[in-house]
Amino acid sequence: MVEPTEHLLALKVMRLTRPTLISPQILTAEPKDVPQYSFQKILHSDATSVAGCETISAGQFMLLPQSFGSIYLGETFSSYVCVHNCRAHPVSNVSVKADLQSNNSRVSLPIHADKTGPVTLNPEETLDDVIHHEVKEIGTHILVCEVSYMTPAGLETSFRKFFKFQVVKPLDVKTKFYNAETDDVYLEAQIQNITVGPICLEKVELESSEQYTVISLNALPSGESVFSSKTMLQPQNSCQFLYCIRPITEIARDPSALKAANNIGKLDIVWRSNLGERGRLQTSQLQRCALEYSDLRLNVIEANSTVRIGEGFNFRCRVTNTSERSMDLLMSLNTKAKPGCGYTGVTEFALGAIEPGQMKEFPLTVCPVRLGLIVISALQLTDVFTKRKYEFDNFLQVFVVDEDYREDSFQLDKYVRYGIASTTNKNIPQTV
Repeated sequence: MVEPTEHLLALKVMRLTRPTLISPQILTAEPKDVPQYSFQKILHSDATSVAGCETISAGQFMLLPQSFGSIYLGETFSSYVCVHNCRAHPVSNVSVKADLQSNNSRVSLPIHADKTGPVTLNPEETLDDVIHHEVKEIGTHILVCEVSYMTPAGLETSFRKFFKFQVVKPLDVKTKFYNAETDDVYLEAQIQNITVGPICLEKVELESSEQYTVISLNALPSGESVFSSKTMLQPQNSCQFLYCIRPITEIARDPSALKAANNIGKLDIVWRSNLGERGRLQTSQLQRCALEYSDLRLNVIEANSTVRIGEGFNFRCRVTNTSERSMDLLMSLNTKAKPGCGYTGVTEFALGAIEPGQMKEFPLTVCPVRLGLIVISALQLTDVFTKRKYEFDNFLQVFVVDEDYREDSFQLDKYVRYGIASTTNKNIPQTV
């Protein structure tokens, strides 16, 4: 067996990374203090101090990497691999292989993919290349480099070297789902920087699944972002993002399909750190909590955001049968349930039979008699066959203005709140 020190070729591997920024450490003392001259000597010999201005912190300096170091998940691992012929005669059939091994996988990293086969190295010649790989697993990684060649005696010989490094998490991502009264789902994503240095969030997007569409709520109506031009995060700091996820029309109209559509999408995060070094992280498939419906669901599908006092306004409702049996429904609206508005038109009528999974729409008219935010409530659906009653409260809120109100003077769209009411919880918080 040939010892590694006796091999004809030498293998060197260096990790390629950007330098870090350091600040000079200023140590001073009064002239009468004993360690004064010792501190001055340290300052004069410090490489980061400026001659003649040793006691002034002139800025930051670049420090070259002192070790292999750790790599953050989502960053690109780059390494320089060099094979050198340190003998006085040529070495033939030289080839190099590199594998990156983790706890769950082993990836082959191509070296000189443009060359068709082994090469011959003359004395003092090198075979080198730079390899890149985006790390996608946390934990211990081992770079295995193997060099094969043929000795002058015609023997095929090879040797290996191993380089171990750690891959750690750069970000801590926490998500919260809020089910609105409509079919919309609101996602709050909190991203925390758990690296040792500041990072700049370049992109945070929610890539929806085929069953949903995404509306980002991180910008003002003018299109300007709610964050600054550069979202900088210092170590241990966090930032929150909000998204509205809306099911597609085919899913929204099918209660069984909507109940089974739990896959929301994935968060795609891109950041910059350490002099612009890029990193990217994508979460696993985010899932909403399974929806639990009562026998009936009530949606307000058409309604105005603002109405004038004393003028009747129309809105349109949709009731969906989410039970497993057919229901023959009778609708009634309690005209004395809420003060401040009068109900006009027919307040009691039969909706007829609705099969399981089917829906039916009907109009209603209300005439407000007071200013401010009013709540439409006390709608009751009665199953004619079982005599069971389903009550819906606070299923529509509108803002009532006086006769002198002009639509271009103030935007009141944010006051409209309408959606699904539930028989299991009559006081569901409304979502603006």
